[in-house]
Amino acid sequence: MAKTKTSDKAPAKKAKPAAAPAGDGNGERHPVAKGEPYFPRLRKRYQDEVVPKLMSEFGIKNPMAVPRLEKISLNMGLGEASRNIKVLDDALVEMQALAGQKPTMTRAKKSIAAFKLREGMPIGARVTLRGDRMWDFLDRLISIALPRVRDFRGVPKKSFDGRGNYTLGIKDQLIFPEIDTNKVEVNKGMNVTITTTAGNDERALFLLEQLGLPFVGR
Repeated sequence: MAKTKTSDKAPAKKAKPAAAPAGDGNGERHPVAKGEPYFPRLRKRYQDEVVPKLMSEFGIKNPMAVPRLEKISLNMGLGEASRNIKVLDDALVEMQALAGQKPTMTRAKKSIAAFKLREGMPIGARVTLRGDRMWDFLDRLISIALPRVRDFRGVPKKSFDGRGNYTLGIKDQLIFPEIDTNKVEVNKGMNVTITTTAGNDERALFLLEQLGLPFVGR
């Protein structure tokens, strides 16, 4: 009997179907699935709209000399933390929820007998935001948090330091939706310091106004 000739080649493997792109169920792919880098909305507005206005307003010819945001610092002072450490623990958790990064604990630099404060005791929390986190926080502050303030009429224009940096005092952290109101036992205020490269208050005011910060009488 004649032997049948077998092939030495292995059978071709079937191609696997391409994975479906990540999306929202409506056929739309998210930017991450497309490989597009994340770009904060307020930062895009700064580059596309605010930079040309600043150059025109102040006669700036070099785009690198245009005032920009450098960093945003959040500082929460808690005198009660020296007597109740749980207040400080809660503050650290809440500030991390706001900032998207771990805050650091602040301690007393010197002893004050009248306040029963000893050097080195924990008295607050702080965090410094840069880059995308800075832009995202400012966007949420302007678009979501400040409009939730009761009887809000704008932020004061007198809180500049003469070098183009602005400090805003917030009395209640609950204006931020990231904070779980059911877990808050003590209302805690904070200072938000916006550091810019403007160099003077006039340019910094114009910069922050164009970014959407609602000043009084705007």
